[in-house]
Amino acid sequence: MTTIEEPTTAPVRVAPAARPPGGRPGERRAELAEFLRVRRSRISPADVGLPPGFRRRTPGLRREEVAQLAGVGVTWYTWLEQGRKIHVSVQVLAAIARTLRLDDTEREHLFRLAETPALPAAAETAVVPDTVLEIMTALEPLPASLLNSRFDVLARNAGYRRLFSDWHDGDCELHNVLWCCFVEEHTAERFLNMAETLPRMVGTLRASFAHHLGEPAWTGFIRRLSQASPEFAGLWARHDVAQPADTTKRFWQPGVGVLTLRSTSLAVVGMPETRIVTYTPADEHTRRWLHAA
Repeated sequence: MTTIEEPTTAPVRVAPAARPPGGRPGERRAELAEFLRVRRSRISPADVGLPPGFRRRTPGLRREEVAQLAGVGVTWYTWLEQGRKIHVSVQVLAAIARTLRLDDTEREHLFRLAETPALPAAAETAVVPDTVLEIMTALEPLPASLLNSRFDVLARNAGYRRLFSDWHDGDCELHNVLWCCFVEEHTAERFLNMAETLPRMVGTLRASFAHHLGEPAWTGFIRRLSQASPEFAGLWARHDVAQPADTTKRFWQPGVGVLTLRSTSLAVVGMPETRIVTYTPADEHTRRWLHAA
């Protein structure tokens, strides 16, 4: 098995930094060490397909077994569990989190204790509560989608699919509203006031980005979208910030004409950094079309 990291020298000692929130650096490392030991003790060899072996003096997996399963050097993992001051990559922590079968909350806790920016769960694997889906269904025929702070579409109702069903030849790449607006070829033809709406959307993304500095999922998305769209790159470089706000949007619907809708964002308390975006008719023509289905 290929190891992810294996130090060849003693851990690098760095000058003390400003005290992180939540305790002294030594306290944070001690808490990290204890957390890893406790979580390791809760997983039996049988849980991960290993033979039980003999003379196990403590329950759970041994350090070398965790290291092997995670593809991490044994020395590196031992130092981490001893609370030594070493720099751990996102990939190593993610591998350890998978091996220890941590859920999203536990994984976030692990990354925080290690003072390493965490990888957020991918949009396509996010678990949307049934209650949120039921609310979105109850809003029909009003279009509604569930977005995270990166504008990934986590869920959508029938009204939303009807409004945007013929905008793409296939599924919108990445299932992301900003990617659709800046990169999809025909969006500008259908989203009539897109030019006046996009700066606020990018400003909202920039404000959210401050909470995810250094996270590969975010930096990779920004880099890819900047490469695909010079327009986005220009707006991003302005460093404008904004908050989600009610906005009037005008869409061209073939065979129907211009639909004018008011978008409203509703925060979902049980899902941090997510919101339900609803579209309500701003004129009678749009209202009749929405209720004609």
